[in-house]
Amino acid sequence: MSEPKFLAIGVDTVDAEQGAPAPDRLISGDPKFRTWNVEERDGGLYAGIWESTPGKWRIVYDEWEFCHILSGVSVIAEDGGQARTVKTGDSFVLRPGFKGSWEVLETTRKEYVIKL
Repeated sequence: MSEPKFLAIGVDTVDAEQGAPAPDRLISGDPKFRTWNVEERDGGLYAGIWESTPGKWRIVYDEWEFCHILSGVSVIAEDGGQARTVKTGDSFVLRPGFKGSWEVLETTRKEYVIKL
């Protein structure tokens, strides 16, 4: 049977992977990640849901990522640039070369599409 062409994105579709920021990137707190990577395609395309508990860490993007915040509040600050508060309903793109910090103020859950 061929692969279905419609794929629902949700936390009940795959098991969550557990994670945390690398110790050398941690700035404050003890954030814990859960990732439900629902889609993974050849060529470095990923889609799913990610969640983090409060804390702050350094981020460096080599990939392109579209994000849509499902719940929570975070502050994303670009080195040498503006800090932006993102909350439920917000959508944005982080482009390759983005460097800065991600601070989760209230547990944040986002949908993502990543292209390596």
